[in-house]
Amino acid sequence: QTSFYGRFRHFLDIIDPRTLFVTERRLREAVQLLEDYKHGTLRPGVTNEQVTLLEAILHPDTNEKIFMPFRMSGYIPFGTPIVVGLLLPNQTLASTVFWQWLNQSHNACVNYANRNATKPSPASKFIQGYLGAVISAVSIAVGLNVLVQKANKFTPATRLLVQRFVPFPAVASANICNVVLMRYGELEEGIDVLDGDGNLVGSSKIAARHALLETALTRVVLPMPILVLPPIVMSMLEKTALLQARPRLLLPVQSLVCLAAFGLALPLAISLFPQMSEVSVGKV
Repeated sequence: QTSFYGRFRHFLDIIDPRTLFVTERRLREAVQLLEDYKHGTLRPGVTNEQVTLLEAILHPDTNEKIFMPFRMSGYIPFGTPIVVGLLLPNQTLASTVFWQWLNQSHNACVNYANRNATKPSPASKFIQGYLGAVISAVSIAVGLNVLVQKANKFTPATRLLVQRFVPFPAVASANICNVVLMRYGELEEGIDVLDGDGNLVGSSKIAARHALLETALTRVVLPMPILVLPPIVMSMLEKTALLQARPRLLLPVQSLVCLAAFGLALPLAISLFPQMSEVSVGKV
């Protein structure tokens, strides 16, 4: 995972939805492989697929199974319907609030399930991050929609197009708020730091700041293709004779476009930085 391309290919395997249906037997076999590796008794012929299985299902710090909807492999199938809802045209105030709330609820649970668990985090931090994300997302989305509606210079077609881009700044800002509030305890207490051999050498607030910054950046990059590309693509597809003659196909086509954008954006975003980041001793 030393290169972006290597991480991209690796995370493509981790987000594979097929890992959601792995049997308990296969998972136990993969866990046993991990134990064999730790004790130096790993048999030859172990494949990358078996190792990737552990990363896709188990939390790297606790080795506990992550609840299916909140795994990286579940992010696309469970998140795509929410993205489609966020990008629906002609949103009302109620629908805007509902879809932003549902999106941030899903994001908060994914963040918590995949958090750095080297230090205990109280439930109050999760609640604080969740409320902060929901309030910021709803406030920004509703505020931007009101401004667009009051913009007299916009034609109805332009207003509809601009409204489709409102979810991105709302979601991106809320994602940052979600990460910072939910993981603020790491900045106060620091996170565990390991040496090159995996030995615990101490705790560092600077390493926590480094990790939090990288996580926040991925949360901004992730919704960019998901919430920006589909509106552009759909604005072009809606002008085609096929969709104009068959308006019932609009929702299925938009769902496919969102699914494709999601499938591209997720591995790109999580491949930006290695799972185990490095910080020089002088900075820590």
